Amino acid sequence: MIQTDSLCKTFTDRKRGVIHAVENVTFSCHPGEIFGVLGPNGAGKTTLLRMLATILEPTCGSASVAGFDIRAQAQQVRQSIGFLTGSAALYERLTAREVVTYFGQLFGMEPNALSRRIEELFTELGIHAFADSRCDKLSTGQKQRVSIARAIVHSPPVIFFDEPTSGLDIVAARTVMRFIRRCRDEGRTVVFSTHIMSEVEALCDRIAIIYQGRIAAIGTLEELRRQTGKSAIENVFLSLIGESEE
Repeated sequence: MIQTDSLCKTFTDRKRGVIHAVENVTFSCHPGEIFGVLGPNGAGKTTLLRMLATILEPTCGSASVAGFDIRAQAQQVRQSIGFLTGSAALYERLTAREVVTYFGQLFGMEPNALSRRIEELFTELGIHAFADSRCDKLSTGQKQRVSIARAIVHSPPVIFFDEPTSGLDIVAARTVMRFIRRCRDEGRTVVFSTHIMSEVEALCDRIAIIYQGRIAAIGTLEELRRQTGKSAIENVFLSLIGESEE
């Protein structure tokens, strides 16, 4: 469902010159898989996901998502994905129901099908209790549930989660993680970007370790443990990026 080949992104900064945010990244993701992208802040995770979602144009390399080229078929890519970040930016003067309805209409969903889909999502995510409240009155966790519904109202086969639990309390974070597992069980391809080791250990089928814009290693957690000879995921990560455990 996702294939990247030597994907790169560079930026030019007046003070620092050319910045290689992502360098020669190659990997593939499959249906029914949670593919983790693990790295520290500033490693290039968000830049990578934004290129795959056609928000940023690559400097070089190529990629396809759901069978569509991210350069030549950007519109088809956007119709095939959901994108959720840790910042739940919603239209504050609209209700939760109005926000999700609006995005379903943007995706061209037929009214009856959209109504059924909203009912299904609001039941699954526990949104009914505040469905008709304005978004500026919602808690952070409630906003994130609405953001999830907005991102997947059109039932996309590929979903990108970019630090989706950032700023959430433990109950709200569990809701997000439970939903991510549900997406995998439905056969969707999930790309999950985070710097939180415990989330990777709990969720991901395979992991790409990204550091300074490059992929340091890809594999299951057990494969990476065997590769490094370490058991704790923190030590596995440090070993793969060449940092001392001390």
